[in-house]
Amino acid sequence: MSPSAYSFPAPLQKVLSKLPPYPGSVLFVAGLNLALARHLPPDTLRLLDGKKLRIQAKDAGVGFDFIWRDGSFSAARHTGATDLAISASVHDFLLLVQRKEDPDTLFFSRRLIMEGDTELGLLVKNTLDSIDLSVFSPSNLLPARLFGRKAG
Repeated sequence: MSPSAYSFPAPLQKVLSKLPPYPGSVLFVAGLNLALARHLPPDTLRLLDGKKLRIQAKDAGVGFDFIWRDGSFSAARHTGATDLAISASVHDFLLLVQRKEDPDTLFFSRRLIMEGDTELGLLVKNTLDSIDLSVFSPSNLLPARLFGRKAG
């Protein structure tokens, strides 16, 4: 898919770029902890411990700063450099999450940018690639009683 297939609405970008980053980071890590944290291998979590991470949606004008510490992701207010910053457009992040686009393809076409610790970047990429997408299904994220199942 071409990078111009989707263009983030400029008026919405103007509004989002004015918001302070920390509250958004709190919401972002809540989602990470709910959907992702329990699926990450212990060796990966040890390597992530204390690392300053940033995800930035360039076209939306938003970024989320976070860190893995004390058994969960936490919102952070990074001052100075991060250990790893990953940026792309909202559309390209959506394509990645849906596995409709390969991260290597986006990286080599300069649509996905990773800055900082290369080894950490490869760890994050390979870990996310290894996760079964069904873990993000609403029925796996929300309480079983909402789907008529008994909690097990």
